Amino acid sequence: MDAQHIIDKFQPIIIQIATPQGTGTGFYVKEQNLIVTNDHVIKGNSEAVINGKIFQKQTSPVFFNDPKYDLAFIKAPESVELPEIKLASGKPVSDGDAVIAIGHPYGLNYTATEGIVSKSKRLQRGINYIQIDAAINPGNSGGPLVNFDGEIVGVNTFIIAGGDNLGFALPIEYLEEDFNDYKTHFGKYAMKCHSCGFIVTEENIDGEYCPNCGTKLELPGLKKEKEYKPSGAALVVETILEQLGKDVKLARRGPYGWEVEEGTAKIFINYNQDGFIVCDSILCTLPKTNIGPMYEFLLRENYRLENIMFSVNNQDIVLSTFIYDQYLTYETGLETLKRLFANADKYDGILIDQYGAQRRVTDDN
Repeated sequence: MDAQHIIDKFQPIIIQIATPQGTGTGFYVKEQNLIVTNDHVIKGNSEAVINGKIFQKQTSPVFFNDPKYDLAFIKAPESVELPEIKLASGKPVSDGDAVIAIGHPYGLNYTATEGIVSKSKRLQRGINYIQIDAAINPGNSGGPLVNFDGEIVGVNTFIIAGGDNLGFALPIEYLEEDFNDYKTHFGKYAMKCHSCGFIVTEENIDGEYCPNCGTKLELPGLKKEKEYKPSGAALVVETILEQLGKDVKLARRGPYGWEVEEGTAKIFINYNQDGFIVCDSILCTLPKTNIGPMYEFLLRENYRLENIMFSVNNQDIVLSTFIYDQYLTYETGLETLKRLFANADKYDGILIDQYGAQRRVTDDN
């Protein structure tokens, strides 16, 4: 099976995962009807936002955590038929095997990198990982490592900072072990004790301790009061988004980033370290011909508009505004974002219908 065939085959089961702390990758295993990812991707959260090629963005509960193997299971979306991808059960991984790592690094959806197995068993923290030279980056965590038979051989888990393509994937036998341990608890929240491996549930936990060995544990499902709560400028932004009818849980792209849709426009809101809340609405793309009249229109509108302006980034037409956090109040933020949202949807239609701009093609879904 060639690389492109493998990538096309896997896209429907590769899942984007987001929490208030950041983003990562997961993949769907049909036999278990679960989404697999790394524990560190969803750590401390009882639910995550999932988004796939053939289903809409939605929140879904976290079913299982295993801190030792760095694995987590998330409930699969209902009312959607996802294809089956095989695990390479019982097939040994050897040094020099060709592999592909698939994921969403840095928000670049469905990125695949080819490489080879540098070391099939590299002992790290008492676990034999698959060491690979395929480039994996932040956002790849939790994605599948695939052989050229189109089977999953591991879960991409971590890299060595500063290393040159030193990536590590958890072999599939550890995943199968957790599948087997969780089977009798399916549909309920469970956690694997990192000390003794006992499966701890809401029913058998001894206060805050493992009933088998006494290790102190924190089950996210029982610690909802400790889950993420925005503060400062982030709280103001989320309050405004709720007022504008947006689901902030689905909008979050980390603690200081949000992504929302308004009509046909997509809007990215980011609170950066310089104290600015930058809001960019990515509209349509430049027409292939007769660009001059559109540029004239954009320049005229920039002169006329208040607190928002057009720019062109490569082929994308962008409508932007920003707010200095020292001047952010609920009232000023609401007025600014309301104006941006309304104009983004309006101008997207004008540029397409009157100036021949092209609808923006994305690979989100």
